[in-house]
Amino acid sequence: MLSKLSGIILGMLLIFGTAGSAKADDWCYRHVRHQQHELDEAIHDHGYNSWQADRERRKLDQIRDECRYRADRERSYRDYDHDYDRYR
Repeated sequence: MLSKLSGIILGMLLIFGTAGSAKADDWCYRHVRHQQHELDEAIHDHGYNSWQADRERRKLDQIRDECRYRADRERSYRDYDHDYDRYR
């Protein structure tokens, strides 16, 4: 069960976590990986449906949202810079 969940989450990470600058990617990779480890520990120690596992899932979702925000912000900045150079 745990390996199946880890596989699903890793697949989602690969699909949704591939944008942004190298620095943002590094930050996201480290934090998502750490939080995934925390979630796995909570599931192992307290059970899949425990409040501890739910808390760790919420934290993981928050970090993923932050990563998406950082990637969107970086993308917007690059697009703005490109447009500015074109109309100069």
